[in-house]
Amino acid sequence: MDIRPARPEDVPALDSFLRQSFGAGEADLVRRLCIDGDMVLTMVATDPDLVGAAVFSRMAVDVNGSNIAAVALAPLAVAGSWRRQGVGEALVAAGHDALAKAGWVLSFVLGDPAYYGRFGYAADLTQGFESPYAGEHLMALPLQQAGMPCGVRGAATHAPAFAMLAEDA
Repeated sequence: MDIRPARPEDVPALDSFLRQSFGAGEADLVRRLCIDGDMVLTMVATDPDLVGAAVFSRMAVDVNGSNIAAVALAPLAVAGSWRRQGVGEALVAAGHDALAKAGWVLSFVLGDPAYYGRFGYAADLTQGFESPYAGEHLMALPLQQAGMPCGVRGAATHAPAFAMLAEDA
């Protein structure tokens, strides 16, 4: 299995994979993130076909009145026959490593605390941020050694494409 950043030739397989994994909503979200220029990084797992993907998109996150370089992890998908084999962990770890090297400060995720907690995401790190997703399922992870930025927390806003999912719910 190969874990790597997605390439342009992966787009049709990624779209098909996300539609099979989640239906049209998540696939359309990823397409919209890409079109809007909010896609930061997509990691894929191949063997040789696509068997997993982790998508990271731009967020607007305010600390002390300044924008912090932050991303949202969504979606994360692994083909059924590849689950419970470390594929999701490998995708997320490779993504976090690449993002940290590129200077991103925080990663947010909205999901199951038991699942995403094992990657280091924690809900207590999002306390004080204004978000329509605030609560135990909104979690953050510092990507830099310095940890969580200190100061007054403002808004933590996902890319506009995420509003499309809320409208469909």
